[in-house]
Amino acid sequence: MSESYLFHQQPEFWTLQWPDALKRVSHVTTCTIEIQHDETSLHAHVSLDDGTILGPGDKMIVQGPPIRLSFGESCTLHRGVKIIRATALERLWIKVASYFELFELYEVSFTPGKLP
Repeated sequence: MSESYLFHQQPEFWTLQWPDALKRVSHVTTCTIEIQHDETSLHAHVSLDDGTILGPGDKMIVQGPPIRLSFGESCTLHRGVKIIRATALERLWIKVASYFELFELYEVSFTPGKLP
């Protein structure tokens, strides 16, 4: 196989120009926050209003003051959010590191038969 064939089969990281691979891009959008704190559930869900999809390593900073709810309350808020995209190098590192994190979850036993 030729070298050019191998180069074109690599992930998108290799097709980027080096200055672009090191740039961090951010943008501001809006989000909807749903919070519930009662005897049946304790959760907070954030959904981006413009349908932006976050990738590995992306950061999301919700703007505004901290939200405090007493027990038994729930609320829905609309706030601004700043999305900071990971660089191509950060995405590559996270994808590689995630495989090693996954291996930590495997439990292998070589004992014969069933354990009591």
